[in-house]
Amino acid sequence: MRFPEEVTDDVTKRLRRVEGQVRGVQQMIEDGRSCQDIVTQLSAIKSAMDRVNYRLFSAGMRHCVIDDDSDMNPEELEKLFVKLG
Repeated sequence: MRFPEEVTDDVTKRLRRVEGQVRGVQQMIEDGRSCQDIVTQLSAIKSAMDRVNYRLFSAGMRHCVIDDDSDMNPEELEKLFVKLG
């Protein structure tokens, strides 16, 4: 399945931001920054990845269910949604 271009562009930008955040955390660890600072950044990374997951999932739901380009059944969609939790 190919996502629409606007979804791909949005998700790619978000993932690049997350990539930078992860590199930042690596540097923070190397620099001996406080646990509080590191955990704060890890929380931000988790939130950003959640947004990526939901963006892809909602686009996939529209594409697979509404546009009916897939033979996914409701149980398979539910399993995908549960994996995000």
